[in-house]
Amino acid sequence: MAGGVIVSGGGRQYEGRVTGFVIITCLVAATGGLIFGYDIGISGGVTSMDIFLEKFFPSVYRAEKMATGENQYCKFNNELLTLFTSSLYMAALIASFIASKVTKAFGRKISMLFGGLVFLGGALLNAFAQNVQMLIVGRILLGIGIGFSNQSIPIYLSEMAPPQIRGALNIGFQMAITVGILAANLINYFALSMGEKGWRLALGLAGVPAIVITLGALILPDTPNSLIDRGHPEQARELLMKIRGTENVKEEFEDILDAYEKSKQVEEPWTNIMQRHNRPQLTFAVIIPFFQQFTGINVIMFYAPVLFKTIGFGNHASLMSSVITGAVNVGATVVSIICVDRFGRRALFIQGGLQMIITQVIIGVVLGMKFGVSGTGSIDKTDANILVALICIYVAAFAWSWGPLGWLVPSEIFPLETRSAGQSINVSVNMLFTFIIAQCFLHMLCVMKFGLFFFFAGFVVIMTTTIFFFLPETKNIPIEEMYGVWKAHWFWERFIPDSLVGRNTNKNSERC
Repeated sequence: MAGGVIVSGGGRQYEGRVTGFVIITCLVAATGGLIFGYDIGISGGVTSMDIFLEKFFPSVYRAEKMATGENQYCKFNNELLTLFTSSLYMAALIASFIASKVTKAFGRKISMLFGGLVFLGGALLNAFAQNVQMLIVGRILLGIGIGFSNQSIPIYLSEMAPPQIRGALNIGFQMAITVGILAANLINYFALSMGEKGWRLALGLAGVPAIVITLGALILPDTPNSLIDRGHPEQARELLMKIRGTENVKEEFEDILDAYEKSKQVEEPWTNIMQRHNRPQLTFAVIIPFFQQFTGINVIMFYAPVLFKTIGFGNHASLMSSVITGAVNVGATVVSIICVDRFGRRALFIQGGLQMIITQVIIGVVLGMKFGVSGTGSIDKTDANILVALICIYVAAFAWSWGPLGWLVPSEIFPLETRSAGQSINVSVNMLFTFIIAQCFLHMLCVMKFGLFFFFAGFVVIMTTTIFFFLPETKNIPIEEMYGVWKAHWFWERFIPDSLVGRNTNKNSERC
């Protein structure tokens, strides 16, 4: 060790320890994922409740009751019903572009605070909704809140965490998402027997995680990177010493300052992010969230109760099956936290992809054998339980791979000058295709039937192959040194000029 820097194989590790302060700070920030997760879980459960459908979507309610002996794939197909779910994600997409400018100009915590407050307003409006219009306006407010929180929180976590545990701490955001989904599934299960009060309570309780992140944002410090970016270098140095547990933060502080000086030369991040040397990061900021949605996971998370009712479960059984998949989701995310900084991002991406391919193909085969193309078949309890088990295996694979890594990798690969813009692209692409999948799924299920699972499996094949050949490993690499990772890759090296990696390379050489 020299100059306060440990030189290791993958990249430099700055002096310091993992402090209790940084752990608590990152855990508080990560709770922002609760609002996203709770919404994902609650919407599918509420839309499977007869009393909710009868009040707001009577045509769907009548179709469900008359579906015996008819095409089971199509009984929930309704444009207005899917708009209830998907309108949130279009709002989040638009909000993410505004959030990018707010996050850069005013700091990460301000975006979190605003997101929490707007989400709280949407939760209250949904809880007291009297018509579909109130429901959808409430969903739009929820979407704006999610757009701001999903823009700022992954960046916050990546900038605060030490490089050696950045993956684990950043996955805290995904962990909070999965806990939110599980909590929503449990609430849906118990709310089913409460009549109208049940669905109102289920929607209104979204305000609880909104209050948590709002209060958390009030007490959190901003990141050293953001403080420097907004002209407070001394505050940034003091905070860096506090979160690293040492006064010897000279090297890390200089790297952040150097990144800031480079960022000042960029007048417009949105123009800079399109330049050749940012092509690798931009590519993965687009394809990772795109592929994440085309795993088909949100088909399961949004519409799990509806899907389980389609394959023959009753109301309570379908909601309990959703609770089971939610619990698997949480447990598998813990696996990711343990493994991501030990085995790396690529290993989890590839293993999870292979597991999802196998399970989706088997699910498609089972549904095809039982319901056929006509959708008029039936399924017994044993086969239904096998399908639940297969879906759980699929959810586990996603939860330790594409789920958390879809937020982690894009948040850690951009330089300071384009980091906020890059995360905005990541969020907006994620929300765009979440909207498309949410809006189209019930119609796709009606048209493609069991072939829908083969459709998603095909995309998982493509995305797993893409990761294998084109994504370099980023574990243990300080986020201000990521250009060196791309420069060392067989394909992306041509896009990165030597000048962007020369400074850190020279420093490492001197210390070695």
